[in-house]
Amino acid sequence: MSGGQNTFSQHCNSSIYYLPLIVLCIVVVGINRPKAKNAISKNLVKGMFEAVENIKKNNKVRSVIFCSLVPGVFCAGADLKERAKMHQSEVGPFVSKARAVITELGNLPVPTIAAIDGVALGGGLEIALACDIRIASNTAKMGLVEAKLAIMPGAGGTQRLPRVIGISLAKELIFASRVVDGTEACRLGLVNHSVEQNNSGDAAYLRALELAREINPKGPIAIRMAKLAINQGIEVDLSTGLAIEEACYAQVIPTKDRLEGLAAFKEKRSPHYKGE
Repeated sequence: MSGGQNTFSQHCNSSIYYLPLIVLCIVVVGINRPKAKNAISKNLVKGMFEAVENIKKNNKVRSVIFCSLVPGVFCAGADLKERAKMHQSEVGPFVSKARAVITELGNLPVPTIAAIDGVALGGGLEIALACDIRIASNTAKMGLVEAKLAIMPGAGGTQRLPRVIGISLAKELIFASRVVDGTEACRLGLVNHSVEQNNSGDAAYLRALELAREINPKGPIAIRMAKLAINQGIEVDLSTGLAIEEACYAQVIPTKDRLEGLAAFKEKRSPHYKGE
């Protein structure tokens, strides 16, 4: 892949690759299980937990990109071969762990972008739905297809998809186990942008990197507080939401970054925010 992915994918043997681009304040989390189409296994869940914890501890991070190091696939969903070997009593706890790590992903305080350059089915789409922003190539394929296997989405899909595209559309896609391409996903509002796939197969990743670079120069505390206000406010009535916004705004008033923003505006220069 171009745009930097090929520089680290060849050195990665684990199922999750964590690449902190400290100079750019961007973290790239790449899924890397080529033989299993990035299917969600016990080891992959463990790797995701570790990556998310590393991001939480790194106060230099301003944005995160979730992508795949495997051409043509983002994540094909649950590892059904591993699942078939599980005892019935193991399935529920495993799904709970997968749900928990995806919830932790969704709770990251910084902007998260899913770069979908290939197939994102079942749990793979649930990972993307937990991100703030989704970008897909026009050839990507997405869907919550669990009903085909007489199960249902269990890692947040039944809750996040309706919040993204609306209740009726979400029901239709889930009930029919429908798969849509990137162009249709963008029309439905499932993804923010659909970009034409390139010869390297990483068009969505490159667009995600471009967007992260657009976000990163902005005030990092302001971005974190805005994300918190949106995420919490959308779940409550307007009056309560406005109170949440007021509380979050109060957190940015005493910051050095706010003063830097005012000074930069007055001096007609670019601001230099430090997250303080």
